[in-house]
Amino acid sequence: MKPLRPHQRWHALLLSWLLASMPLLAAATPARYTLTAPDGVQLAVQEAGNPDGRAIIFVHGLLGSHLSWEAQMHSPQLQHYRLISYDLRGHGLSGKPEHADAYRDGHRWADDLATVIAGSGAQQPLLVGWSLGAAVITNYLAMHGDADIAGALYVGAVIELQPAQIVAHPQLYRELVSPELRTQLDAERAFLALCFATPPAMETFQRLLANAALASPQMQSAVHGMSLDAPAGLGALHKPLLLIYGAQDALVQAGPSLARAQALKPTATHKLYADAGHAPFLEQADRFNRDLAAFLESTY
Repeated sequence: MKPLRPHQRWHALLLSWLLASMPLLAAATPARYTLTAPDGVQLAVQEAGNPDGRAIIFVHGLLGSHLSWEAQMHSPQLQHYRLISYDLRGHGLSGKPEHADAYRDGHRWADDLATVIAGSGAQQPLLVGWSLGAAVITNYLAMHGDADIAGALYVGAVIELQPAQIVAHPQLYRELVSPELRTQLDAERAFLALCFATPPAMETFQRLLANAALASPQMQSAVHGMSLDAPAGLGALHKPLLLIYGAQDALVQAGPSLARAQALKPTATHKLYADAGHAPFLEQADRFNRDLAAFLESTY
């Protein structure tokens, strides 16, 4: 056999390194797949972390997607868990029905979450819901109960779509569904800015803004009328519930929302992040991830 030339030896070494690294590279690449809700809507699902670890399912809020959870999905603190996120209907890479009933009927959002739990094969996952995502979990609990989950963590949660619990921004919400594209895009920027007491890095903000622009106009018009039965939902939750709010939340009234949730679920615990706004999991990601891991471990 002829000896390898220098460039050939380099290529051989590189090929050997790539072959040796393939399992690591595959493990680092998030899994992506699609599930179909009972009404036919396609749901984009993403996974990271340890596929054999305890499961956490993240449910994002209005105008978000799985990208909302990047500080959790890529967190070294959480990589030993199985981290599952999905794009809500009308958001991100999931299906975007054009009829209003697909968004006003809270049962459909609940069935989406049930589809993700069953389709992913997650065993006793912890459900983490942000803002609208918490309302989705509440509807899931009302329809499906808590037998298949370990507990729930609500962050910046919409407990009920009631004026006492939601900060009024009537002009902003009108402009989000404006037929004028410029008005709509400016409103999305304003909405996203209201999510933070401490703004994220510009690159993150721009990505989240582009993400918001993917949201369905039909969904935005209809979602404020989504049916939501908090007494039935939280009344069906006998597993642990942790509520995390930012004291500077400009979209949800933290005090009244927390009080209502604890009235419905007296055993719920809570944490208030004094310097955070509507997105504590992004604004104080390390603290949130520690609280999330500690809460999950307490559900054994």
